[in-house]
Amino acid sequence: MSGWIIALIVIAIILVLTIWVIGMYNSLIGMRNRVGNSWAQVDVLLKQRADLIPNLVEVVKGYATHESTVFEQVTKARAGVVEVANNPNSTLEQRAAAEQALTNAMVNLRAIVEAYPDLKANQNFLDLQGRLASLEDKIAYGRQFYNDTVLKYNNRIMQVPTNIIAGMFHFQPAQYFAADEADRSVPQVKF
Repeated sequence: MSGWIIALIVIAIILVLTIWVIGMYNSLIGMRNRVGNSWAQVDVLLKQRADLIPNLVEVVKGYATHESTVFEQVTKARAGVVEVANNPNSTLEQRAAAEQALTNAMVNLRAIVEAYPDLKANQNFLDLQGRLASLEDKIAYGRQFYNDTVLKYNNRIMQVPTNIIAGMFHFQPAQYFAADEADRSVPQVKF
């Protein structure tokens, strides 16, 4: 074999490996961006929910003026969600905890609504409640989609041979949106 043929074979091997590395790298970048995008979609829904809740609280306040502690809980929990959402250094765990506190406060608010039949028939309240229920469904779906996307990404960066490229370029596993033990407990409804 001449030196030219060996050189061409070596160049071909290097070229194939280079194309393979670029393909794997681009694939990982795409998956990492999908994880970020899926979280951004959940974030938009959570913002919509946070914006809707003050309107719901105001309608309920008109009917249940003596239930101020529940309104304070909802307001405080919503403020916590907004604060964590606006903090670029907040972690997914902090965001999940703030969202769970808001969910628990909303359970208490829903319990108040049950005590006021006139409120349940109020058209403004029914509209707001329907929008909130729709958002909650979208949020649940968005969280599931986010976790599915994270699973695919994490699997990809841990499987051979992609893990070699992921390690070379410092791809880190993404965090799941998960409830902790306190979030799994049944919320206490207090009046």
